[in-house]
Amino acid sequence: MLQDYPIVKSIDVQWGDMDSARHVNNIIYLRWVESARIAFFLDMNNGRLVNTDDVGPVVAWQDCKYIRPVTFPDTILLGVKRTEIQEDRIVLETKIFSKQQERLVAISNQHIVSYDFKRKMKAPLPLNWVYND
Repeated sequence: MLQDYPIVKSIDVQWGDMDSARHVNNIIYLRWVESARIAFFLDMNNGRLVNTDDVGPVVAWQDCKYIRPVTFPDTILLGVKRTEIQEDRIVLETKIFSKQQERLVAISNQHIVSYDFKRKMKAPLPLNWVYND
């Protein structure tokens, strides 16, 4: 299911991730996606979140389609890949897979712009964002 995703991150569901409806709260899915996205950029930048010019990723937009509820205990696998390159951003897709349910439970898309943290402004896309598979 996640073989086409260069980054796959495993996260154990915590008891405190659940809400009063006894399933994982929707915001937790976005936290999982954030952790997977950070792993994607760390891998792409040799263990650094920003490059040597102090340019790094900032989320401009994201969504999440919730397909199935997740409960404790479970282990979640998150696959991240770049799906699109636009003039000023890349688009990432993250699929969230439940080991317990053996199925896809959510899909998130994120539009990521490059940000120059020294100059405090948007920056051109780093070449490794464009050409790194």
